[in-house]
Amino acid sequence: MVRTLKFLLRSQLKRSRPVQQVSGFTLIELLIAMIMAFLIITPLLGFMVNIMETDQKEQAKANSEQETQAALDYIARDLQQAIYLYDADGIEAIKNQLPNSSATDRVPVLVFWKREIVNQALTITGNEKDDTFVYSLVAYYLIKDATSSSTWSNAARIARWQIKDGVPASTGVDCTGYTGKYISGNCPSPGFTLFRLDGIGTLKDKMNAWVKATADYTADTTVLVDFIDQSKTDDVPAAPSRVICSTDSVINAQLTVPPNTASFNTRNTYKMTSFYACIDRVNTTAQVFLRGNALTRLKSNNQNYTDSNKTYFPNASIRVQGRGYLFTK
Repeated sequence: MVRTLKFLLRSQLKRSRPVQQVSGFTLIELLIAMIMAFLIITPLLGFMVNIMETDQKEQAKANSEQETQAALDYIARDLQQAIYLYDADGIEAIKNQLPNSSATDRVPVLVFWKREIVNQALTITGNEKDDTFVYSLVAYYLIKDATSSSTWSNAARIARWQIKDGVPASTGVDCTGYTGKYISGNCPSPGFTLFRLDGIGTLKDKMNAWVKATADYTADTTVLVDFIDQSKTDDVPAAPSRVICSTDSVINAQLTVPPNTASFNTRNTYKMTSFYACIDRVNTTAQVFLRGNALTRLKSNNQNYTDSNKTYFPNASIRVQGRGYLFTK
């Protein structure tokens, strides 16, 4: 009886043991799985790369739009203080008085005189002080390096230059190169001399006769914005044409009409249409046009303007009238 029970228990234990099977994938199954994974993953990767590239382009375009508009707003605020704007004839007349007049990498686009407030410069009594104003000469340049620069992009850029008068005082300090006394810390900029309105002739004649002081300029240009379109009128395809100014305005230093700007014909920046202005000298009004280039943020070639990628060349313009004016006898 005991032996019979032992036999039955052994039989039951053998039946309850799990059946272990050894199995795996064949090479053909692995190959098919790899092909299917490749066909599925590759389009997904391409889709993700395309989304990332599109996002990068849109971000570059947004940055260009913001910077272009910010630069234009800054120029507009500057122009609001203008008392006299030089037209194309005027820039041609005083170009040799401006800094870097022989440079081939830049062209002056906006040149004007403005009246600038100097806060708390005049002493009234004791600690009481009052504001005053001085005249400044401002120039905006379109600059394009002949060779690649480690500092700036391969596109063009806009730079600002300014010199201003000092604040005279009966008892003050001497300023190098100038006679008379000036309030400490408010000397004239080296090379500055004020325009003269005495004598005969029109206001235009007198302003076009301005000559710098004998002292050399020390004020350097300050870059306002980079990534400005460098496309030129002789490119293939050509850059967009300039807007034709109305009959009561004359376009500034880049209009291809001789003889006003004949001396700029050899400059690449002269042929660019990304930064220019229509100047109404009589009414102290300027309409400024600006075009950025977002492609230069993304790649080092094929950066010029074409109709197919014009969305990456944001345009902006503004019309500004100076608040001041000058009288001449």
